[in-house]
Amino acid sequence: MIIKNLIYEENHALLFQNPEVASAITEIAIYNEYPKKHLLCKEGTVCDSFYIITSGITRMFYNKEGMDVTIHFSTENEAAGVYESFAKRNKSKFSIETLEPVIAYKITYDNFNKLLNENAKVERYFRFFIQKLHINLIERINDSYFYNAKERYEKFFSQKPELFQKVPLKYIASYLNITPETLSRIRNN
Repeated sequence: MIIKNLIYEENHALLFQNPEVASAITEIAIYNEYPKKHLLCKEGTVCDSFYIITSGITRMFYNKEGMDVTIHFSTENEAAGVYESFAKRNKSKFSIETLEPVIAYKITYDNFNKLLNENAKVERYFRFFIQKLHINLIERINDSYFYNAKERYEKFFSQKPELFQKVPLKYIASYLNITPETLSRIRNN
């Protein structure tokens, strides 16, 4: 409990900026440290947990014809998980890998659902959380249809510039749906 409270004190934005919700989640969360290249969720398995990242970076990806395709990065104060697998209890199409050592709170499906059933404020918060996930997904789809490669790069760079110092550029290129060579050309212009 002392470790959990210390992490919360140091990362006040973490756990959703609501002390009551934060306290309820902290009670069910399992504090863990994961090494670089650790799979938090593996394609083909049911992802029965999601993670609140307090330190480090994860990436969500899938394998297409032998190539990894990165679709999402999670950083400090963000959640990492495969929500479809978590909610529907089906096998995940995606894997989540740590790109550097990660410190995170792990929240299991059973504990999460018990909390939602017992605490209306937490349930309400997560309804807004799911709405935000949906909006982010729509924005990502819109970006792929309405922005060219340079515009996608500029938008992503403005949102998460720290990733360009910490994440291999091949993963960023994959996320932007461009080749590493195109990313290099864009960055050099």
